[in-house]
Amino acid sequence: MIVEIQCLPTPAGTPDNPHAHVEAAIAVIQASGLTYEVGALGTTLEGEPDEVWPLLRRIHEACLAAGAEREISIVKLAESTARPLTMQGLTHKFR
Repeated sequence: MIVEIQCLPTPAGTPDNPHAHVEAAIAVIQASGLTYEVGALGTTLEGEPDEVWPLLRRIHEACLAAGAEREISIVKLAESTARPLTMQGLTHKFR
């Protein structure tokens, strides 16, 4: 399964670190051990569905735990029964 998640916490961070709440979400992704890539407007990751689904919740909740007053998460999912999907497989032609 490939997932892209965009976290939109309010506020996005603190006066000292304007992206602190988003960085908390990225830290959860990093700690998961899954393959991921941080992009300008979201983070893409890949893994087995049983790993990814609970991780999405932890990512979303990390922003709130870091101090955001509210959080909107936008998620896109791709899964195939025909063949395994990978980030590399979908993007190698363009890199």
